[in-house]
Amino acid sequence: MERALWIGTSWKMTKTLDAARRYIRGLADYLARTPLPGVAPFVIPSFTAVAAVGDELPSGTQVLLGVQNAHWEDEGAWTGEVSVPQAADAGARIVEIGHSERREHFGETVETTRLKVAAVLRHGLIPLLCIGESDEVKRAGDTSRFILDQAGGALDGLSDDQLGRVLIAYEPIWAIGDKGRAATVEELRAPFADLGREYGDRTAGLLYGGSVNPDNALDLLGIDQVTGLFVGRAAWELPGFQQLLEIAAAHPKAAR
Repeated sequence: MERALWIGTSWKMTKTLDAARRYIRGLADYLARTPLPGVAPFVIPSFTAVAAVGDELPSGTQVLLGVQNAHWEDEGAWTGEVSVPQAADAGARIVEIGHSERREHFGETVETTRLKVAAVLRHGLIPLLCIGESDEVKRAGDTSRFILDQAGGALDGLSDDQLGRVLIAYEPIWAIGDKGRAATVEELRAPFADLGREYGDRTAGLLYGGSVNPDNALDLLGIDQVTGLFVGRAAWELPGFQQLLEIAAAHPKAAR
């Protein structure tokens, strides 16, 4: 997989179909006028909008479409769930796995993330594995062990080829959400050094997520081993996402 700076956003539980269509039309028009070599943009809508967003994306677009979750089984009596084949049928290329909100509120475990990563790879999609520690773990000085255990458990048994198709997003829980505190560059150097030693050259990318915005994006991209950003609220409005894409495109790390 070609190395690029990954810049993506999850809309979480926001946007109507009309709002989703307007956003993605605007993004497609913008990219048609402003090609961004070396950048891999992706957008992860709510499930209700995935197919609609996919229909709005032009053929050959550089934007990858994702989903916020998927079940590990291909079909069956799993009320309320969506399978990886269904996600792919709606146009998804990326599947987000193991976000801290899924772990906290919906019982996602290291074992279920492993099953989901395997299912996503089995169907030729890109797993976006989210890992991150709580403030309590951070204050105890146990960040490295915690995030490497999360990643290692989910990626256990993968071949080098399979691992090379995985994205990892480090999202410390204390830095995400409307109550999150933006991490400093110094706080992120050690976690990314640890992740880089284990996965830097073996995966499709190591992303950072957590209170990312246009003001700190350049500094975050400058951290060794960071090859992308996974953005929340700052990218929910199109101008914010466009600004982040432009920052990435101008960065020396962007593949040319």
